[in-house]
Amino acid sequence: MITLYTIGFTKKTAEQFFELLRKHKVKRIIDIRLNNTSQLASFAKMPDLKYFLDKICSIGYEAVPDFAPTKELLSDYQHKKIDWLGYEQVFKQLLDKRHVADKYTAKQFDDCCLLCSEDTPEHCHRRLVAEYLRQNSMEEVRILHLK
Repeated sequence: MITLYTIGFTKKTAEQFFELLRKHKVKRIIDIRLNNTSQLASFAKMPDLKYFLDKICSIGYEAVPDFAPTKELLSDYQHKKIDWLGYEQVFKQLLDKRHVADKYTAKQFDDCCLLCSEDTPEHCHRRLVAEYLRQNSMEEVRILHLK
């Protein structure tokens, strides 16, 4: 079975964030943020995050822009031009348009953790990416949202 984790850093201290990753034995963070250099929590900014992951937890880091929303889609949702259901539909179409299912497999991300800023996964694209990978996998995929 493939295990795919997700985490958001908002409303977490650096200690909470890194200890959750360590506790679950995450091998690599998959950064799927649209903008990974100007975030609210300074420990989550690149290139610092990559350094902290390595030095604190011996966890790898990889940014995967194909898993991020477009600026327009994020803006439309934030400015209430579309609701969450509309966002989900457009985002899934975006993943198809980017040929994500052809480029990536859930197995590539076994014991990895999808990173975004949102506190909870319910209204975050990290949940959608995890579900998309699971849906397109030939193997069983367990998704765990770290809180």
